[in-house]
Amino acid sequence: MNKIGFIGVGIMGKSMVRNLMKAGYELHIFARNKAKVNDVIEEGALFFPTIKECVKGCDAVITIVGFPKDVEEVYFNPGNIFDSAEKGATLIDMTTTSPTLAERLYAEGKKRGFHVMDAPVTGGDTGARNGTLSILAGGDKEDFEKCLHVFEAMGTNINYQGKAGCGQHAKMANQIIIAGTLSGICEAFSYAKAKGLNLDVLLRSISTGAAGSKQLDSFGKKIIAGDYAPGFFLKHFIKDMSLALDEAQKSNLDLGVLSKVLQNYKELESKGNGDLGTQALIKYYQK
Repeated sequence: MNKIGFIGVGIMGKSMVRNLMKAGYELHIFARNKAKVNDVIEEGALFFPTIKECVKGCDAVITIVGFPKDVEEVYFNPGNIFDSAEKGATLIDMTTTSPTLAERLYAEGKKRGFHVMDAPVTGGDTGARNGTLSILAGGDKEDFEKCLHVFEAMGTNINYQGKAGCGQHAKMANQIIIAGTLSGICEAFSYAKAKGLNLDVLLRSISTGAAGSKQLDSFGKKIIAGDYAPGFFLKHFIKDMSLALDEAQKSNLDLGVLSKVLQNYKELESKGNGDLGTQALIKYYQK
């Protein structure tokens, strides 16, 4: 693979594009607003005004967009990926989306002569920037092996999860853990503040013990400082948790913690906080 089409050059996508270029790939990018991607264009990415033009001649196409409806649009709309990508190309959706949709993309793509993978990521904007993302891949094993060098340009923890849709199921499990962990951190900080503890001292005290976690490392200081800048949008986390809950219900699972955290986040979104980072969950406890 030499030429890669990339659709979804946002907070994480921009860093992923940069790392792919550093690895020697020619990047063709599409964005609705060219001004927002001028920096990566200046660094060597080739901009195209339509998805059709972006994917033409590419060995692989990577998508990382916002919501399932966006995935459907970029793949299924007339003139977009399924209509315009080179036959035999590898199509990799790295959006966190519905496992059911991932299976549908795989089936439709295979019928049209493409190799299709679902490969959502975890690690946030920091992981994307540093090229240390965890990549959760679903699809055919031989396609995963063929894509390994592409994945290695963006991540360091790369694992094949199983057939189409399994990458998305693995991401759902990841998001369920994050939901519970972030909720626990916010409740602990709220308790400590109410009891008059110094939160900076508390964070230093607990971060290397049994309560330590990646979420605490990433967001502890930000929560204390009231820094809600998004590394991952609150509104996108609501989407992820909703997808996970839908999938859980299909298996007759009652995930009470996930349901409660989702309810809390939805309340925050209803008050205009959707574009803040996930750490803004602390606002729920500051009523």
